[in-house]
Amino acid sequence: MHDPSEHHRGRGDQSEEPSPTPSFWRSRAGIYLIVALVVGGLLLGYEHRVHILGSNWLLWLPLLLCVGMHFFMHGGHGGHGGGGDKK
Repeated sequence: MHDPSEHHRGRGDQSEEPSPTPSFWRSRAGIYLIVALVVGGLLLGYEHRVHILGSNWLLWLPLLLCVGMHFFMHGGHGGHGGGGDKK
């Protein structure tokens, strides 16, 4: 014979958790924004290539990049550890 509890067993027993909202950068608008910024940056760089390549700040760029990467990769001051035990 038919068990009446089977009728309700498939519904509502599973707790449906809402799926997390995707990141803005993974949404359609975010991807369009990334593409527009890249295209705009390329066009801007192409139009101003003479000024960019002819200036002296280009010589300092590798040094500035090294310092910037060192600072941000270590999270600011105290990123090297060292210092011994602090008790």
